Amino acid sequence: MENELNCDPVTGVCEPASLVEIENKERVTYNDVSIIYVGDPMCSWCWGIAPSLKELRDNFKPQGIGFETVVGGLRPGGGEPWDDQMKDFLKHHWQEVTKRSGQPFGYDLFEKEAFNYDTEPPCRAVVAARPLLGEKELEFFSAIKKKFYVDSQDPGEEKFYESICEEFAIDFQEFLTRFKSEEVRKETHDEFVLNRNWGVKGYPAVILKKGEGLYSLAQGFSTFEQMKELVETILKDEKVPS
Repeated sequence: MENELNCDPVTGVCEPASLVEIENKERVTYNDVSIIYVGDPMCSWCWGIAPSLKELRDNFKPQGIGFETVVGGLRPGGGEPWDDQMKDFLKHHWQEVTKRSGQPFGYDLFEKEAFNYDTEPPCRAVVAARPLLGEKELEFFSAIKKKFYVDSQDPGEEKFYESICEEFAIDFQEFLTRFKSEEVRKETHDEFVLNRNWGVKGYPAVILKKGEGLYSLAQGFSTFEQMKELVETILKDEKVPS
């Protein structure tokens, strides 16, 4: 199947689609030291790592270490056939994610006659909601994952986000205005380009920004303890594994 989703159960990495146009993009970060999570709401291993990311953020927040998200763009546009081959592929990987992470999945999605695995809309939703969320961006990100992976709802539909906005006390019409704007579409695409320019080859990816340096904490599924140890090593200026 050409352009099929590619997720590795051993490394816990979901590989992104290539983009036709790659140009240099930069992003302003507000902390000299920040943990940056690069993920996609429709990446199964990103759902698997979600509890560990929250624990990582909360552990280092008292030390003044920031936490930011960059949307990945796993499969913008989608387009894969919604057939038995695709469904079996997804079921297998979801079972692997549960086995390694304990994260739950619902399987009602596979009862749908048609579904486009387009990951651009939920990524754009994160970008649209970002200035309305304060410090709850990671929770909003995870709420999208849960509604998709556990509740089997379609993130390509605008109404998908109504209950999530209500949960986070966001005015749904304000969200929709941003969600449908060209400005947010462009900002979302720019983040897809940015993480590829950083050399990110799959999701989830977790990076520590320290000054001008970017250090890998995870390339694929990882535990809180593994990422925490790497952060502490980097902050002490000790040798870091490549």
